[in-house]
Amino acid sequence: MVPIRLAGTGLYVPQKVLTNFDLQKTLDTTDEWVVKRTGVSERRIAAPDEAASDLALHASRQAMEAAGVTDRDLDFIILATITPDTHCPSGANWLQAKMDAPQAISFDVTAACSGFVFALDVATRYIQCGMAKTVLVAASEVMSRVQDWTDRTNCILWGDGAGAAVLTAAEGAPQIIDTYIGTDGANGQNLLMPGGGSKTTPISHESVDAKAHTLRMIEASASVRVAVKHFAESVLLILERNGYKLEDVDHFIPHQANLRMLQSVAKRLGVDFDKFVITVDRYGNISSASSIIALAEAVHSGRIKPGDLACITVFGGGLTWGSVLIQF
Repeated sequence: MVPIRLAGTGLYVPQKVLTNFDLQKTLDTTDEWVVKRTGVSERRIAAPDEAASDLALHASRQAMEAAGVTDRDLDFIILATITPDTHCPSGANWLQAKMDAPQAISFDVTAACSGFVFALDVATRYIQCGMAKTVLVAASEVMSRVQDWTDRTNCILWGDGAGAAVLTAAEGAPQIIDTYIGTDGANGQNLLMPGGGSKTTPISHESVDAKAHTLRMIEASASVRVAVKHFAESVLLILERNGYKLEDVDHFIPHQANLRMLQSVAKRLGVDFDKFVITVDRYGNISSASSIIALAEAVHSGRIKPGDLACITVFGGGLTWGSVLIQF
């Protein structure tokens, strides 16, 4: 197998902070209610002129600087997102247009909150088969623009931001040991954004009035049970097939869905919650970008040290799930 090095990571969150105290001015909610149910205290909101590719560009520049690569070194630019600038061109196309990388191939990967892991998995395949030596994998979301800001049970969860990673065909730490992904399309109706696709077009007064163009979460309690199951099983599967045990993992880096959900994952695995990297309290749920933002922050803050073993675990709409094992 071709060795795959995680050469650099980066993150970017917009400057505007939206706190629970801000939300309680327009919603029937309180800071205490939101924190108790979700663990979210605040989230970041993109400026009106910031699109997904703009956020991704900031994160990508940081990751590329850390990796010591230039725009012209990139063979592929892969962007995970469910909130691209436009559906055509892709968000990755817009990102490439803001870079000096005409030689790179750019495209989007859509896997909801599991998007970064799915995009990372695609990148590893290109490197392993010899089609690429250097790949930029970014995940960027502007979730604030697909919310019904009158729905206090859902809009309180989400935030905006981006993360990025550069993968190279090279020896040396950190190394991507393995990636794992899974899907279940037959049960993907509990978290959906029906508007914008061919099922709900063209946009009409009726579809707008029905709020068909905003994110919906249906049967939330059932979704949580399924999510916890897949979060935990993704960890166990990737560890078992690579000869590791739970106690070998120094850091669990989950998709930042909901603090209570992540506490349930730790309990199901039987591991100390202190091993979980948590950003949901400050950034909310940033869908595909949350796991790479958490990873990049843990790397840049010095929490993750040379020799540490980290396991990313994700779950999202689709249904989608997966994991990544990284040796630092």
